[in-house]
Amino acid sequence: MAPSAASPIKFPIGWLLDRAAPPLQYRAMTEVARLAEPTVAPLATIPLTYKPAVTLAMAQAADGSWGRTMLGVPSGKGDPFEGVGTINAVRRLLEYGWDKESPPIVRVRRLLFRLLAEDEDPSYLFEFAPAADEDQARRGRTILREAAASALAQAGYEADPRLRGAARRIIERINAYLKSPLAQKPWIRVGNRQVLAAEAAPPSIYALTMLAFMPQFRSEHHEHVERLYLFLCQPLPRQESAQVVGSDIILQPHLVLGDLLPHRNVVDADVPFALMWMEMLARLGYLRRHENWLKLYERFLDDRDRSGVWHPHKGFATPHTTNAYAWPTYPLEQATDGDERWADVTFRLGLIARLLGRPIEPV
Repeated sequence: MAPSAASPIKFPIGWLLDRAAPPLQYRAMTEVARLAEPTVAPLATIPLTYKPAVTLAMAQAADGSWGRTMLGVPSGKGDPFEGVGTINAVRRLLEYGWDKESPPIVRVRRLLFRLLAEDEDPSYLFEFAPAADEDQARRGRTILREAAASALAQAGYEADPRLRGAARRIIERINAYLKSPLAQKPWIRVGNRQVLAAEAAPPSIYALTMLAFMPQFRSEHHEHVERLYLFLCQPLPRQESAQVVGSDIILQPHLVLGDLLPHRNVVDADVPFALMWMEMLARLGYLRRHENWLKLYERFLDDRDRSGVWHPHKGFATPHTTNAYAWPTYPLEQATDGDERWADVTFRLGLIARLLGRPIEPV
């Protein structure tokens, strides 16, 4: 049985320190177990020694970018980072435990802040150029602005007025949509398809990520955040996420249209994405309030062994995902066999427990 909300969560810090990759070790100590500062301070450089993280950092160009895209993800074949986009590279380094004062993040932040301003220079559209018309160019700038805001928020720039200004414009646009009649009936028929109207502005996964890492900002806009929670609790519509943009219909997979974790089958189909989404919900303060989401998380806890190490509910296969939005968070562990392959999920469950405010029992 899963523990009650008040009972301590057993967290296998000893097991992780023996087996997990350096970033998971360091984050387990600092973010989950929260060991005393004299214990962890001398170990602050551990994440910087991790070969995959160093490899990713070394692939950065002199202008701070990685490759020609912002949101590209590697194919998974050959070079593990070939094709990675700049924003995903930044978020992966942050997941590896690198902070905003590390050289790669310092080098790229000017570019990220420029994206917040929706610079109309076509060269700043990256993978969205050349846009067929101004509507598509505006779509590209909006996506890049929200994605850049998510990376800057995760890096710890919540207090920066440039990020706060962009965040305010983003949440006000979403809130205006959620308050409007259009939010109840956003679909229009084009030919034989039902698609989102051009004016529809549901939240994007990037906007939600940004808000997840801006707790003070959320408290200042609590009514907007509450309205957003009610929207995310709604059943996911059957229609695909496509929208009228200018004269075309374009898929909008980054838009979130409702509950992404309605039942166990969805979680089992993509464990890494489910955990990434649960962590985001926990940071937003939503996970603890939703009975079904909480039960799905507690089911993960039930799948841990006596020492607190997670194992798959069925079979022995290492969790895998093809979801591009989960790529920055998984896998941080390089090992693909042996018990080390359970380290990512074991760490993430502990982190979510900490974000939920559950007592942590390091073992």
